[in-house]
Amino acid sequence: MGEAKRRKQALGEKYGTEANILPWLPIKKSQAEQFMKWTTQGSWIGIGLLVVIWVTVRFIGPALGWWELN
Repeated sequence: MGEAKRRKQALGEKYGTEANILPWLPIKKSQAEQFMKWTTQGSWIGIGLLVVIWVTVRFIGPALGWWELN
């Protein structure tokens, strides 16, 4: 008997189903990977927006005279 058949017999109905990250947390590993992908992409977008805002406030704003609004 091969290892796969032994594993299938040992797991029964759970064979082939995706495992949770933690037994008490109903989140699958693929869901966690997708969450990490989204949050990483969102973080890079946030960093890019922060740089654009900083450049605008630091260089473009004073060049256009926005600091003399009084």
